[in-house]
Amino acid sequence: MTENKINKIAMITGATAGIGKATAYKFAKEHYNLILTGRRAAILDEVSKDLEQTYGITVYKMELDVRDNNEVEKQIKALPDAWEKIDVLLNNAGLAVGLNPIQDGLIEDWERMIDTNIKGLLYVSRAISPLMITHAKGHIVNIGSIAGRDAYPNGNVYCGTKAAVDSITRGMRIDLLKHGIKVTLIEPGAVETEFSVVRFKGDQEKADNVYKGFTPLKAEDIADAVYYVCSLPQHININDMLIMPTSQAAATIIDKKL
Repeated sequence: MTENKINKIAMITGATAGIGKATAYKFAKEHYNLILTGRRAAILDEVSKDLEQTYGITVYKMELDVRDNNEVEKQIKALPDAWEKIDVLLNNAGLAVGLNPIQDGLIEDWERMIDTNIKGLLYVSRAISPLMITHAKGHIVNIGSIAGRDAYPNGNVYCGTKAAVDSITRGMRIDLLKHGIKVTLIEPGAVETEFSVVRFKGDQEKADNVYKGFTPLKAEDIADAVYYVCSLPQHININDMLIMPTSQAAATIIDKKL
């Protein structure tokens, strides 16, 4: 970590790939210093080094699994005082695992999604929101999904976790209102990242088939949206934003030219 004057700070969970990584590059380009979390230490190191060298910003790294509340609390409490003044928290860490009907669902898949998508978001938000209140500033952005609005076959638990993120975000908006903390939900449709590779447990061919025949969103598209909602004047709060590829009208309604 290089020496650098700390101005605005954005904390991004799940920053080693996909939307999290793209958002890190977007905010670095806009001269934010970054707190980046991720489970893959080598990739986290590589991304952090490149951001510092490319944009001249400072990165504070946290090798962290958001499912571990004890570790979340420990690492947040260990932040140096200057790094506690977090302007933006992006709760991005999340995943889908498996695509089974409810009667064939794997409990370990369910628990992984619930622990990451819901509990991990709550753990991090619980640790960071008091810091924002103390410093009388902040914006929490949660990454949801079209799946939180529009359930689809075999999506059961994943859709349920993203519906929970929707409700939690609405509750957070109400609870933090009197403190002047902004809260936004961003719900993407189909975004081509590692998402489908994880869902199909490493089966690249199945993952590639998800995006064939149409142009999906890119991680950078969502990163642009995150920065946009965070760059608005203090009197404006975007409560929620649904972002879809032009070819996608609903969760399972995609105009594929195959």
